[in-house]
Amino acid sequence: MMCSAVLTICSSTAVYAENVIRVGEINSYKTIPAFLEPYRKGIELAVEQVNADNGINGKKLEVILRDDGGTQNNAIREAQTLLRRDKVDLLAGGFLSHIALALADFAKNKKVFFLAGEPLTDKMVWENGNEYTFRLRDSTYMKVAMLIDDAVALKKKRWALVYPNYEYGQSAVESFKKMMKERQPDIEFVMEQATPFNNIDANSVVQALADVKPDAIFNVLFSTDLTKFVRAGNTRQLFKDVSVVSLLTGEPEYLDPLGSDTPKGWIVTGYPWYAINTPEHDAFLKAYQAKFNDYPRLGSIVGYMTIQSLAAGLRKAKSTKAEDLIEAFKGLELSTPLGQISYRSIDHQSTMGSYIGRLDVKDGKGIMTDIRYVDGKDVLPSDEEVLKLRPQVK
Repeated sequence: MMCSAVLTICSSTAVYAENVIRVGEINSYKTIPAFLEPYRKGIELAVEQVNADNGINGKKLEVILRDDGGTQNNAIREAQTLLRRDKVDLLAGGFLSHIALALADFAKNKKVFFLAGEPLTDKMVWENGNEYTFRLRDSTYMKVAMLIDDAVALKKKRWALVYPNYEYGQSAVESFKKMMKERQPDIEFVMEQATPFNNIDANSVVQALADVKPDAIFNVLFSTDLTKFVRAGNTRQLFKDVSVVSLLTGEPEYLDPLGSDTPKGWIVTGYPWYAINTPEHDAFLKAYQAKFNDYPRLGSIVGYMTIQSLAAGLRKAKSTKAEDLIEAFKGLELSTPLGQISYRSIDHQSTMGSYIGRLDVKDGKGIMTDIRYVDGKDVLPSDEEVLKLRPQVK
């Protein structure tokens, strides 16, 4: 159990004060520690900075963390406890897409504001979007749109698809197939490998892919599934003459474990913290390294920006009422380590972007090269398209 003044995981009833704003944060900390331990550190740093800067209009910000155990039922139970016992003012969190969707539905039913920091499914803001839910992270649609020019430029006809078989993976593959068919009508999808999340049989997946001999692979695996897939693929030389386009693989939490096994030339989305030279990121990097004596991962950035967003919205709203926060977040603009972002009024999606590049190995470590940043606002659908995707918008 961890307890501190501004970042709390406690089972006992807290002492409530009128000068404190409480955020209930629910996430899969034990299920995805590679991402969510850095995420927690990003939250801690941001809360510390917010409170050092007069808090939220003079009120202290407190974040109460809860683990969802990797299931929807646990997530909802924790949300109920946070509202009923811990008296939080709003909710945040969600890593696994299907769990975050359940939390968004809970927030709608309870009429409580919910900022989804990390989940990538497009349903979060479109098909299943609701008035009480906003999302920070760039979605699967956005990430695929960032990579689509590179995928088309490969001029490969026969593609195989590899993804974890739950909402995030399904959403990413659906977007990829749709965009590629529009840009390259003669494309063939020769195989789909939908693997159990966190339980991939990598040797069987690699053998199946080798048997169909694709020209290219679209990969959506991450975490330990990715590591097992890459190492099995290297052993079989699957990637020797096959182009690979891959979501998330350039994020340090998933790239670092690959080390010298990092497959060269993969086109990926990621976070090359060592190669970003902007004043905003430099300030974040120095503060993070000074506090934790470590380098940030993508989770660190998402946790940090989640709290930045909440602080900006709360300051603008001058209230913790859900209706006031909803109005404050519509069109909200703020400066972050990744530059200026805003939250769109029409679908509650932020314009957070991502870095695109190719994988390489340097000094036995995986790195990203040929790096460019794609602003989220440049890959989001128009208002007219959103009205079709989010029919509940009035």
